[in-house]
Amino acid sequence: MKLSVITVTWNAEKTVERTLKSVQEQTYPHLEHLIVDGASVDGTLRIIQEYSEGDLNIQKEGSILNRTTVQKRLRWISEPDQGLYNAMNKAIGMASGDYLCFLNAGDTFYAPDTVERMMQSFDRNKPPDILYGETAIVDDKGSFLHMRRLKAPGRLTWKSFKQGMLVCHQAFIVKRELTEPYDLSYRFSSDFDWCIRMMKKAISIHNTRLTLVNYLNEGMTTANHKASLKERYRIMAKYYGHISTLFHHVWFVIRAVLK
Repeated sequence: MKLSVITVTWNAEKTVERTLKSVQEQTYPHLEHLIVDGASVDGTLRIIQEYSEGDLNIQKEGSILNRTTVQKRLRWISEPDQGLYNAMNKAIGMASGDYLCFLNAGDTFYAPDTVERMMQSFDRNKPPDILYGETAIVDDKGSFLHMRRLKAPGRLTWKSFKQGMLVCHQAFIVKRELTEPYDLSYRFSSDFDWCIRMMKKAISIHNTRLTLVNYLNEGMTTANHKASLKERYRIMAKYYGHISTLFHHVWFVIRAVLK
């Protein structure tokens, strides 16, 4: 089964190489990396070009992923877009994998064998609609800070997100045939809405019980935290009702104070 890893970039020269390197180091052979760039004007495209054309040999227990294999993993475009989620929708249309994974520039897989272990964690005769796992938080140098505050539940359903986004978007892997476009009416939290919609459609959701990604502790949502929280409240009210959402947010405040 093939995994499509999607990275959306814009002026990401300081962080994109870490993600490129991580994807190309994966020991799992059936993988493609799609980069949708929003017409960057810094050195982002130069770095992507180097990885798509460079002579990169990656060692795997005595075998080598040669230059041709590495090059075939990477496909990219660069053109103006209407923002992050518009670019993600473009990437969904480009993908050819059985599953989709979204890694932001600066995010990486937890280890070189992460995808291989993830794809071995379920019965190939009964592939689940969604895979998920844990997330480690790293700094801008890629050094481990701590595990994500919200721990992935043992069993995940669409109602789980009443408690907040319990699974990081980057550690939420969806069958391509299940996917729908992101809702562009949300500027900062469309991934939250998208995950709930995907879970509502899913018949089977599989806990890999693995730490899947290293998540860079910054980004658009973090930079626009207040606007993001307002959108998340609207999304939660849409799916779970206003009263339930209000009570859960009261609990979020109490929980934050207690911690």
